[in-house]
Amino acid sequence: MSEWIAEMGTFLLQTTIVMVLLGLVALLMLRSKGTQGSDLKLYIEPLNEQRLARKRRLKAAASEPGARKQLIKTFRREDKKRQKAAKQGDSVPSKPRVWVLDFQGDLKASQTEHFGQEISAIIDVATAEDEVVVRLESAGGLVHAYGLAAAQLDRLRSAGLTTTVCIDKVAASGGYMMACTAQHVKAAPFAVIGSIGVVAQVPNVHRLLKRHDIDVELLTAGKYKRTLTVMGENTEEGRAKFLDDLENTHQLFKRYVSDHRPQMDIDTLATGEIWYGSEAVSNQLIDSLGTSEAYLVERMAEAKVYSVKLERPKTMGRRLGLAVSSGVESAMLKALSVLEASSWQRR
Repeated sequence: MSEWIAEMGTFLLQTTIVMVLLGLVALLMLRSKGTQGSDLKLYIEPLNEQRLARKRRLKAAASEPGARKQLIKTFRREDKKRQKAAKQGDSVPSKPRVWVLDFQGDLKASQTEHFGQEISAIIDVATAEDEVVVRLESAGGLVHAYGLAAAQLDRLRSAGLTTTVCIDKVAASGGYMMACTAQHVKAAPFAVIGSIGVVAQVPNVHRLLKRHDIDVELLTAGKYKRTLTVMGENTEEGRAKFLDDLENTHQLFKRYVSDHRPQMDIDTLATGEIWYGSEAVSNQLIDSLGTSEAYLVERMAEAKVYSVKLERPKTMGRRLGLAVSSGVESAMLKALSVLEASSWQRR
């Protein structure tokens, strides 16, 4: 009996601690949410300097202990030489600049607002000699959301800036709508490209409700205010109108892609199919093969490359919330990877 009481006491104590911690996390997140609003911070990372620092660390780590001191002295001399050259100002030819943006797309293209502000910041300072590289990853989503995201990228072209989109994993449907706005589209060999099509899925439970004698009243003003519904009885006329709307959206999508990439045979390619990067070059969905990392390293040889990112301040509540979110996401990804790996095993 005493052991059972002790175990129950331990369980209640652990439950209380967990509940308190969850409450603190929720409180901190709410407090941080109230202060977010407009205090976004622009983070600028010089990628040339980052690569040089990593290169030096590897060289020093791989060198013999006796040669390491001499190597560090060499690095210092190089730094002094660079600082002296920088002080000379106009006597040293300035390098062109490459501005790097990242877009990770979800169903609602939630990053679009920040993405548009990042583009505004670059347009304010960039010159005609500069280039903007967008590392894009998106499988598409809502039409109006990705239409806005693509319109934000179009602003770079309108401002006279050369834009390169790099696709390492996927740019399909709305993601490809964004990608096609660039003057040059580069993709990794197995990146998923295309899916120039429109899809809609509407469940209908009318027959289930009818079986249980449940009526649903759907009142509208306007002949086509509702075409297909979830609970009401759908008609052939409603289906026809819904399909007509889908076809109209598809035609707008095709026209948008065709306007930006006139070299494509849009009628052949706008079937909703996808291609891998190595296949997408031949049908002119993309312009060249390669990863974003390889392209940026190539550009670093002749340009100053900067990563630009607009983020909310990393408050304690946000960090704690992100840590919890990251832990949950990590566990889910691990479970999914195990399931995916099992499908490759021989049975």
